Amino acid sequence: MQTLNVVIAQSNPRVAQELTAALEQHFDFVYNACNLDDARHAIAKYRARVAILDVELVSLSEVDNLRRQFAGLCMVCTHRLADEEMWTDAVDAGASDLYDAGDFQGILLAALRRISATRPAAA
Repeated sequence: MQTLNVVIAQSNPRVAQELTAALEQHFDFVYNACNLDDARHAIAKYRARVAILDVELVSLSEVDNLRRQFAGLCMVCTHRLADEEMWTDAVDAGASDLYDAGDFQGILLAALRRISATRPAAA
């Protein structure tokens, strides 16, 4: 069975720490990336199935690049001032969803919902 690993790339260290605490209970491994290159490397190294990406740290064009590079990666984007237009742009770039950076429950549910939808059925 494939492990459930997640990479977090957040510009706010407090948000990253709180997200880590929320996600550790549901994922096998949580890695906090300090920048886009670190996130890209960690996604490949740890075979992450989920990436939580702050669009203040990772641009939407980079989200699109990650979508192309890592087929099947669930990307949930965050922003401190998320709005409907930004949500549309994020989804168009390949994100599963966009949440306010402080909506830890919404971020977690979006990631788990996508993982559940792509997980093979037990034999």
